Amino acid sequence: MHLPSFTLCSTLDNLPATAETLLRHAGGTKVWLLEGAMGAGKTTVIRALCARLGVLDNVTSPTFSLVHEYAMVSGEAVYHFDFYRTCREEEALDLDCMTYFESGSYCFVEWPNKVANLIPPAHCKVRLAVQPDGSRIFYFQLDEDNPLAYKERLTT
Repeated sequence: MHLPSFTLCSTLDNLPATAETLLRHAGGTKVWLLEGAMGAGKTTVIRALCARLGVLDNVTSPTFSLVHEYAMVSGEAVYHFDFYRTCREEEALDLDCMTYFESGSYCFVEWPNKVANLIPPAHCKVRLAVQPDGSRIFYFQLDEDNPLAYKERLTT
């Protein structure tokens, strides 16, 4: 069963299980938006998602290059964007981000608010919030147009 939205609490120790849960609930959704404060763990979560997808490459933040391409063991590509340093959406268009988003490959996007008008309607959003004990709360939502019809507290 795919829930349009849910909340999940995770620590670094159970991040692989959290990544599996997120992927399961996303179904076939390929464009992922990751939001959170600087240092919230967006790249760390993407690293865990990529590991669950079978990416063997070293997953690092593409802060200066804007996009990194990784290969899954199947040979399929995974794209990782970091739009933190972009000032205008035109910079993402110059990168031809729409081609990536429409490719059918997984696209993980950090700082999606910088390119909000370019995000395709079929996407999921994961917002991270750091807790005082160091754990993270994950707020997961499929497609922005989905109402928050279902809410479930999951623990891993």
